[in-house]
Amino acid sequence: MTGGLAGILAGILTGILTGDRGAKRAAPARPAPNGLASECGAHYGPAMTLQQHQFSDDQAEAWDRVAEALAGAGVDIVDSTLLPDAPARTTVLAIVGKAGSGKTMLLAELARALTDAGVEMVSGDYEGRRRKERRTLAVLAPTNKAASVLRGHGVPATTIHRILYTPVYDPEYERIAEWLAGSGERPVVEGLTDAALDRARAFYDQIKSIPGALAAAGLRGSDFILGWKRREDPLDIGFVDEASMLDERQLDDLREIFPTLVLFGDPAQLAPVGQSGEMVFDRLPEARKLALHRIHRQEDDNPILDLAHALGDPDLGFERFEAMVAQAARRDHRVVWSERVDATLMARSPVLVWRNQTRIRLIQAFRTAYEAPPDVLLPGEPLICDGIELPLKHRKKRLDLEARGLIKGAQVIYRGPGTRPGFAQLHLIGSDDPLMSAASIIKIEVPDEEEPLIASAATMGAVFLHGAAVTIHKAQGSQWEEVQVFAPDLFVAARMGRIEAGIPLWKRLAYVAITRAEARLHWVVRPRLGRPAERLSLADLPAGSPALRLDASED
Repeated sequence: MTGGLAGILAGILTGILTGDRGAKRAAPARPAPNGLASECGAHYGPAMTLQQHQFSDDQAEAWDRVAEALAGAGVDIVDSTLLPDAPARTTVLAIVGKAGSGKTMLLAELARALTDAGVEMVSGDYEGRRRKERRTLAVLAPTNKAASVLRGHGVPATTIHRILYTPVYDPEYERIAEWLAGSGERPVVEGLTDAALDRARAFYDQIKSIPGALAAAGLRGSDFILGWKRREDPLDIGFVDEASMLDERQLDDLREIFPTLVLFGDPAQLAPVGQSGEMVFDRLPEARKLALHRIHRQEDDNPILDLAHALGDPDLGFERFEAMVAQAARRDHRVVWSERVDATLMARSPVLVWRNQTRIRLIQAFRTAYEAPPDVLLPGEPLICDGIELPLKHRKKRLDLEARGLIKGAQVIYRGPGTRPGFAQLHLIGSDDPLMSAASIIKIEVPDEEEPLIASAATMGAVFLHGAAVTIHKAQGSQWEEVQVFAPDLFVAARMGRIEAGIPLWKRLAYVAITRAEARLHWVVRPRLGRPAERLSLADLPAGSPALRLDASED
């Protein structure tokens, strides 16, 4: 790295650590990588059968318990028979287990058995005409990211909000939109200064985008959406994956909608903010919780899963855990001990961090290393969808975008500006038809600045944040083939000594971060960024259709 670039990056990364980590640690020797071995996570597709995946004793017991509860609800998955009426009382079961214990496989098999018995699968895209005798199943996840992971495993999942709720907006922020559009007077909103409103006004006068104007005022969708109005018609059976992300209010709403509710969750993950580290299933009676223990994800030894499960040792401290990471890196190329962040890898796989300030500084360091202009994206820069800003009357356009996989948490690569102002040409990672052009609101956050730069804004469309780094909380429910974990942030969490539900916070963070890696884990131990080996490029992306297909948001 040249002296000039090193100085710039050192300045950007200043402040990431709150204390000295002591003497520099030597990188352990490890075999040169010769290709990735077996993946950390096996994907369970729609063709999966019980004959392909033999149940272990704990899975078989969980299957029997769920089958018993379903039979009490009038659905017999053993004999494939249905009764038309659901019970009046609510039954809640929880199937819990750490990464690799087979929760997804069990969920998929139970869903298949229900559909084989004639239960109708309900999704956010389509719901058949209501019949008195019909029985229904919805497979849900708290976020679009988690739902998309399930769909990648062959399970037709959707989000809780999408199937159960419609958004309710804060009237004060609606007043801002009315004022900007010319149908209301300038509002006075608690928490927003006159300067913030002036920024919104100036932005809207230049670009007629309400979401972009609200972003210029420092607001996000979660700021002006008060909540969600529950659907009026109840359903029958609900399977909820990533239940560790549920809060009490969501669980109460689900209890009212689903007479039979089965939660699938990982007790070692991070609990929702404001719940003191507790998961919603922690409060269920022990008789209602079914634990999976055996590791099913792969037959061979897996150093990534071994490290994740080692965090369950109550006597394990941060320093000893890092020594285990170093030892794993010496013997297996699926674990990499790194003295610096790999900027080239950041272009396709985000660095996982604890603190938001670290995320923003690393993103800025990445852009500086590639000599990107402050408010203009380079082709090849990674983005993460932060939601779709479309009014309810444009529900079809939203469905068109989401059907192609452009959902909250989706990874995309910026290809260049679109053919119309505010549009961007994108490559959607993991899509069979990845090339698309979408109306986009692209935010570039800057260290020590409250307001992000808006690199692109349309009147409505998809909202994007830079994807070179992501917080571990936001990464829950997502997976990448290779993951870089920024260990200095976890060291800070360990030094702070924070505890959640009797478990050190750094252990929960490390567990979630490690289990996001499907094939290779990079453990980054120094707040440094390696100089990229080459300029950003689109050459590594799979070829799509010859011409970009414009999505429905251009209509």
